[in-house]
Amino acid sequence: MSLLVRHVMTEAPKTLGPPMTAQDAAGLMAQYDVGAIPILDADAVVGLVTDRDLVLRVLATRDDPSAIPLGDIATTAIVTATPDMRLSDARELMQRHRVRRLLVMKADRLVGIVSLGDLAVADPSRRAIGDTIEQISESPETARQNAGPAIGSPRH
Repeated sequence: MSLLVRHVMTEAPKTLGPPMTAQDAAGLMAQYDVGAIPILDADAVVGLVTDRDLVLRVLATRDDPSAIPLGDIATTAIVTATPDMRLSDARELMQRHRVRRLLVMKADRLVGIVSLGDLAVADPSRRAIGDTIEQISESPETARQNAGPAIGSPRH
């Protein structure tokens, strides 16, 4: 029997609305020890704000977190899974779209969130998780910055 997303997802994740602020999101993340907050308008998912979004889109630009609405910084190209999706399919979806979290939707309703960390704990294929992390994390800029001697060379 293969594990499904429903077996490892966080059910009923904490959410905020688009007019709430980056400071509100940071506070909620700290309170519940999470790294992402789905953004809902009524019951419709309109975006996702991650801890990385807060750093890159608010702090790095030296904006006031109490003045930045989440609707302005949320990632709106959301990748979703279903509760009945196999973990291996969810992992492949994360890898293909280079995301670390999937919102879990049943019909048009948010029912959970699953992270790469959730998959890493539950998935017996450590190599597959490592490959996924490498694929998601690699960018041309990080490859350039990390360029160095090949593994096994005298300078390594």
